[in-house]
Amino acid sequence: MPTPAVEIAGLVKRYDGRAVVDGLDLVAHQGRVTAVLGPNGAGKTTTIECCEGLRRPDDGVVRVLGLDPLADAHELRPQVGVMLQDGGLPTGVRAAEMLEHVARMYADPRPVDELSERLGLGAFARTTVRRLSGGQRQRLALAAAVVGRPRVAFLDEPSAGMDPQSRHAVWDLVRELRDEGVAVVLTTHLMDEAEDLADHVVVVDHGVVIAEGSVRDLVASADDRTLRLDATPGLDLATLAVALRTSGSAPEVNEIAPGSYTVVGGVDARTVAALTAWLAERDVLATRLTVGRRTLEDVFLDLTGRTLR
Repeated sequence: MPTPAVEIAGLVKRYDGRAVVDGLDLVAHQGRVTAVLGPNGAGKTTTIECCEGLRRPDDGVVRVLGLDPLADAHELRPQVGVMLQDGGLPTGVRAAEMLEHVARMYADPRPVDELSERLGLGAFARTTVRRLSGGQRQRLALAAAVVGRPRVAFLDEPSAGMDPQSRHAVWDLVRELRDEGVAVVLTTHLMDEAEDLADHVVVVDHGVVIAEGSVRDLVASADDRTLRLDATPGLDLATLAVALRTSGSAPEVNEIAPGSYTVVGGVDARTVAALTAWLAERDVLATRLTVGRRTLEDVFLDLTGRTLR
């Protein structure tokens, strides 16, 4: 296995005496997309900021391309692209001027016109950054992060606030970066984004890694079937769970939104039969009843819980 592009060992970062990152280990390789997932406050953004040299670790080792992000910042900057969560863009300049200025900082930048066309920047090229929509700022921030042909790209919520067309343009560019051998490390709350792009997924909670692997591995590590049901809000889930256990399995039933339910854990034909019989006894009509494979979002919720943070 080649030397990792990003290597974190035992990272600790405290604020006001509280560890928001608490002994975290993480590895990312060239030519792969590594998605870092976690609830709000899990420590993922702080972890990435330590890799970018924006935070000083309290303990542990962080290496990017074998270098210390703080001590070797001058050597690393030309090789690393950064897209910050809040954009980090100067607000008083026009979009095209900003991107051209950033490109001039690199010895061999991507052609600005080509990058602008791919990300649809031409439509707002003469608009100042402060007047851009959230999605437009995101596209401009991504362009600024990759225009210098980085060997490592840290992308924080790269498609947040974008319409479907923009999202797919961003995803295509991320795939191209990976195919060019770039180590892409992205944080996202969009499970479909991680599921579509990631070669390796790292789930962080309470400042530590609680699960990692390919999407296939993570989904296959649990029951790979989920039953989804839309019906009357507020069904008696305790009674339903008892009825489903008579089918020979012990699935978990959750109301994930008013009138929308999931059944996971040992879902098979008998589970479906028991559910429909239970609904019929109560004269409840299901408006949707589907059985499909478990998704990355299902696994994420199982690992991190459903409580709001």
